[in-house]
Amino acid sequence: MTLRDSLDLIRAVRPEAGTAVLEHEIAGERASSLGAAEAKVKDALAALGAAQADRPERLADAREAVWAYFVQRELIGFRRHADVIADLGITPEVLAGLGAARSRP
Repeated sequence: MTLRDSLDLIRAVRPEAGTAVLEHEIAGERASSLGAAEAKVKDALAALGAAQADRPERLADAREAVWAYFVQRELIGFRRHADVIADLGITPEVLAGLGAARSRP
């Protein structure tokens, strides 16, 4: 049975339930994508902390990951980032360059 078949069956029994199933799936996808974005931030911040010679590149990676995470949070409806900045240990150095495009050769 496909998702469409399931939705058709649900609509036949309770029409309003068809959208509830879809909304549940969408909420799950949002949570999953936000979790993946947060994991990228954690990885980028860890790489930045361990960086020596390639620190400018790691800093640019961290800024890009944090920016993408903030955009993802805002798309879901989370507008305040102060708590996650503190929880994830995002430094002012990273925050200072958010949204800046890096030059690539």
